[in-house]
Amino acid sequence: MTAAPRLADVVVIGAGQAGLAAGYYLRRAGADFVILDAQDAAGGAWRHAWPSLRLFSPAQYSSLPGRMMPIPADGGYPGAADVVAYLTDYEQRYRLPIVRPAAVRAVRRAGERLAVESGAGTWRARYVVSATGTWWRPYVPHYPGMREFGGEQLHTAGYRGPEPFRGKRVVVVGGGNSAAQILAELSQVARTTWVTVRPPRLLPDEVDGRALFDLATRRRQAVLAGQEAASIGDLGDIVAVAPVRQARDRGALKAEPMFSALTPGGVVWADGSTAVCDVIVWCTGFRPALGHLAPLRLRGPSGVIPTDGTRALAEPRLHLLGYGDWTGPASATLIGAGRTARQLVAEIAAQL
Repeated sequence: MTAAPRLADVVVIGAGQAGLAAGYYLRRAGADFVILDAQDAAGGAWRHAWPSLRLFSPAQYSSLPGRMMPIPADGGYPGAADVVAYLTDYEQRYRLPIVRPAAVRAVRRAGERLAVESGAGTWRARYVVSATGTWWRPYVPHYPGMREFGGEQLHTAGYRGPEPFRGKRVVVVGGGNSAAQILAELSQVARTTWVTVRPPRLLPDEVDGRALFDLATRRRQAVLAGQEAASIGDLGDIVAVAPVRQARDRGALKAEPMFSALTPGGVVWADGSTAVCDVIVWCTGFRPALGHLAPLRLRGPSGVIPTDGTRALAEPRLHLLGYGDWTGPASATLIGAGRTARQLVAEIAAQL
């Protein structure tokens, strides 16, 4: 016998950093809400990151509302394990009503409410906050010969550390922070080649996530005011955290242009030059994990759901949080998710 749907004012989908930030403000607003999380433990996507991953902002600039992230013992930027411990403490400290594992399969319209169907049952909500992030949709571009390549291919999401690649020939693809950090440690145990679509640009050593967040905020405000705005990309692409600076100083961050195809034994460039390799690591980013929203048919021509702030234009009962600048300035970061969540919850609370 199927259980009757449960009712809530708000259902938050996902208990990563964005979902917890929303939960914090919903708790303060006195809302009747629940957070559904597909994972079997706290920590969100950070539980699945490679151990040496470092944030590119200090702890005091990488915190959710109400609770400062502890400064790591080494005084440096927090690592993935530090973030998992912090998020675990955070949800316990604020006694957030999290149901897990509760993977959400679909969100559908159900009269005056939205029906949220999950592995732990169905909820009917006046408002839904989707905060599933991007980690679960790794993106790998298509290049000729990918199926014929005889070595190993993996994405950032599947990388767990350098030891399996010791002594191998590894090509790292991508010009962002993940590529630079992974290359920095792989270059110490493997023969590495770095390839990027455009020449990689390291930010000045004194520039970190604090400056990037401030720039993203100013850019958002300028766009809303119809003014010209500087792009974050104008500063550079890669934050020079300590391992990246060390790799730069030993000459390991020399990038080649993007290859044009894969061969059974490696890669080939447009001019016919080749490189033999055993492994290709695709540090090529992620896409928003929005499959659960497919029944609502909200995607625009570009594949992104059109929004006004965080609210879906075609379904005002749905808010999206933590997917990038299109759902709030730097909202895919810890501090950005918190600041965007405050505005989102204030909007919902005014309607409840």
